[in-house]
Amino acid sequence: MLSGIQLVLAGLGIGLLMAAPIGPVNVLVIQRAVAKGFWGGLAAGIGAVLGDGVLAAVGAFSVAAISDVMLAHGDTIQLVGGALLVAFGLALLLRKPVMTTPPHERSHLLEHMGIIPQTFILTVTNPGAVLGMAAMIGGLGSLIGGLNTNLEALILVVAVMGGSLLWWLGLSELIATIRHKLTDGRLKLINRIAGIILFGFGIGLIVEIASRYFSQG
Repeated sequence: MLSGIQLVLAGLGIGLLMAAPIGPVNVLVIQRAVAKGFWGGLAAGIGAVLGDGVLAAVGAFSVAAISDVMLAHGDTIQLVGGALLVAFGLALLLRKPVMTTPPHERSHLLEHMGIIPQTFILTVTNPGAVLGMAAMIGGLGSLIGGLNTNLEALILVVAVMGGSLLWWLGLSELIATIRHKLTDGRLKLINRIAGIILFGFGIGLIVEIASRYFSQG
């Protein structure tokens, strides 16, 4: 059994470990923070925090109904995520890079709310995030003999979200602090790299589904 503080620390660690690896959401948060400043990057991160919360809840509460839906419609969910990544990538590749929020100005979170559902979808449709969260929550449960009460499960889920939020806060602030040094050429390069990475992730997810479909057929 873990104490409440130990459970919180474990959850914070899981949240940080889930958020830190470079993937589609990290790339998108960096690009948004470059173009729109701290709040633009954080808004993108908040969508990932909510997604991590859902995945953590599935593991911590053993929410069978949600888990069954994700398993039954796994290919469709992955296809949606792949298509969204391709769309994001193409948009960054084709759009002229612009700092919509100048480096010397601060925007507000409410101005960037539209990105939150998009990064939420990217998180819950990412097979790596789904499997990684299930493995970490399952491993912790095996280590401590399971989560015995709903309160313990809730504490873990909130702590996981807190760890994820800490990562996005730090990353958004870091990029916002150095973005004033970016020239038009560097901004264009960042957009192209981000676009290629997102496009590649999306194509990879779609190709994986297609190969699975044809192998079964």
